[in-house]
Amino acid sequence: MAAPLSMLESNYEADKLTYEIFSILENKFLFGQDDTQHKQPALQLEHLKSGKHVTGKVRVLSIDGGGATDGLLAAKSLVHLESHLQQKSNNPNARIANYFDVVAGSGAGGVLAALLFTAGKDGGPMFSAKEALKFLVDNRRKISKSAPEGIFRRFYGSSEKVFAKTFGELSLKDTLKAVLVPCYDVNSGGPFVFSRADALEIDGYDFMIKDVCAATSASRLVDVKSVDRKTKITAFGGDVAMNNPTAAAITHVLNNKQEFPFCNGVEDLLVVSLGNGEAFTAGVAGNSTPLPAALVKIAGDGVADMVDQAVSMAFGECGSDYVRIQANSIVGANHGNSKVGKKDLLPGVDEMLRMKSIESVLFKGKKLVEDSNLDKLELFSGKLIKEEERRKTSILPTVVLKQAGSPRTSSATTLSTVSSN
Repeated sequence: MAAPLSMLESNYEADKLTYEIFSILENKFLFGQDDTQHKQPALQLEHLKSGKHVTGKVRVLSIDGGGATDGLLAAKSLVHLESHLQQKSNNPNARIANYFDVVAGSGAGGVLAALLFTAGKDGGPMFSAKEALKFLVDNRRKISKSAPEGIFRRFYGSSEKVFAKTFGELSLKDTLKAVLVPCYDVNSGGPFVFSRADALEIDGYDFMIKDVCAATSASRLVDVKSVDRKTKITAFGGDVAMNNPTAAAITHVLNNKQEFPFCNGVEDLLVVSLGNGEAFTAGVAGNSTPLPAALVKIAGDGVADMVDQAVSMAFGECGSDYVRIQANSIVGANHGNSKVGKKDLLPGVDEMLRMKSIESVLFKGKKLVEDSNLDKLELFSGKLIKEEERRKTSILPTVVLKQAGSPRTSSATTLSTVSSN
């Protein structure tokens, strides 16, 4: 897997985090090697786990960067998923955050993660899926802006004002579940992952949600400091660092034994990965040379597909516990045009959801399957409901999320490189 990644080195330094993630996927999942160095001897309950279903499955939601739809495909997917959860649970107030333990989002996906998993005034999620979709539609032009030919240029724009108005002074410590949001830190020349677990462990890793959103969606350089002002990063969008954060989310769960004590492999996971259409045609006309911004999108789409392929291979016989929602190439390139109006883009998103889905096959590339993306979302909602019901009668905890104010354990699994002043 190192060979395909090396193709990106002409534009950016080798992505150390991606190498680490893929190494773990290969060693722990694909070839059966088990790294036991992160297991905590203090956890003596493991012998009580008589079967893989006794302690249940950790539920992971991953949301790609903006892609061809500026995040609207993922947002619409979440609207349908939340609707199915409400119907099957007979609870009209059910929210996405109630049925997932971990969320990872990049770019527009990171904004969605913040909207759906940040606590509101009533202690529940700040936004429903429908409200989050409306937020993206209303603010699409402010959040998703194509970078100019000179990509790394410092910028302070209207998106920061939108995020400040929405989230105020809330920080990563105010999120409801495990949250992971990547960006690219120009200072360190590598990815930086905003993490709830790290924020609760180390003051220098707690950031304002408004700054997290600004960093992961940035199309130009944005300076971001931690709440205590001790950590500073110069951020570029998460689409560059990690367009598909699924592997990062899985790695975080497997290495965070403090919060996920019994999760040892893919058999202990339920994963939904939401794509946003592939934008590789944007900025490419005929045989002309692609603009730098288009090359960034091409690279991001390629790495996103690689992550999907690797995760699909990792799940193997547990394949039904991993779902990838993504448009196939049938949809025209116009849906990726940043000039397309919001009213014109949404019908295209609906078309993507109705079309037959694509799946990665072990060592055989991709195939078109009979189930549509909508069918897959409905089927997976049943798995999420089943896991939620199982937990109501379970003795052993599947997830033990650390809360603000709890004693620190130095067990946070930082996946980031960081620069401090």
